[in-house]
Amino acid sequence: MARTVLDAIGNTPVVQLRRVVPAGAADVFVKLEYYNPTGSYKDRMALAMIEEAEKRGTLRPGMTVIEYTGGSTGSSIAMVCAVKGYTFRPLSSDAFAREKLQTMRAFGADLTILTSEGGKITLDLFNRFKAEIARRAAEPNTFYTDQMNNEDSIVGYQPIGEEILRQVGPEIAAFCGAVGTAGMLSGVSAAFRAAGCGARLVALEPASSPVLTKGQPGSHRVEGIGVGFWPPHLREGGYDEIRAIDEGEARVMARRLAKEEGILAGTSSALNVAAAVALAQELGSGKTVVTVACDTGLKYLGGDLFE
Repeated sequence: MARTVLDAIGNTPVVQLRRVVPAGAADVFVKLEYYNPTGSYKDRMALAMIEEAEKRGTLRPGMTVIEYTGGSTGSSIAMVCAVKGYTFRPLSSDAFAREKLQTMRAFGADLTILTSEGGKITLDLFNRFKAEIARRAAEPNTFYTDQMNNEDSIVGYQPIGEEILRQVGPEIAAFCGAVGTAGMLSGVSAAFRAAGCGARLVALEPASSPVLTKGQPGSHRVEGIGVGFWPPHLREGGYDEIRAIDEGEARVMARRLAKEEGILAGTSSALNVAAAVALAQELGSGKTVVTVACDTGLKYLGGDLFE
């Protein structure tokens, strides 16, 4: 029995994919992070950033928490702030799913929306986020979680790797994950390396915004990743390879996951799975590939993903 909903974060299940992985390929396992309270692995990061700041005294009762967010991080921080009694003032955009924006409001967040260019996620949008959040961060009695630079996020994500090692075992050939802040991949990398697991760590991005692979930012619709610049958490030694995955391929995989595996997940999760299946085909039978379903597909029912 959990004392509060915050104690229900983590310890999510891992399942093996059976139908979207072709014969002769490696086994593919997916950690279902949508079992976290807000339906996203961002719950882990949000709790760590808030509680580590409380321990240091940089966040105190009566202060206001701020962040710019595509919605999943904001929903997670809003949930944590609701439990702990903090005011939360996030910045987001109409480029992100309405369900996520409504979730932040439901948790009591004082949400500000910046309009996007044609509903697309672009570098310009993130530059406007940065300018506005810097102005707000200078206000007194304010705590900026700063997910892009906050090392506490890696502390929050490291248990994903530890749990995978317990659930799947140490003989993992490859792990892949799409990069937004890169906190999740960095946390899993830290856990694997500490345990002596030699899995190949593959960072992923949308091919329509190949900043990491080609240095070319572009527009895309894969929420939560592809921020248009190199995320500070993505450091040498924390990954072995970077791959760009076609967004269209990810959208097809999202629909296949629901219809063939019973896994209802969003586009970033499906991008992870598409990359994991490709890795599995390259490695062949007898090997193991692991990835994560970042969040639930329930957050995307208002869009065209499942139409």
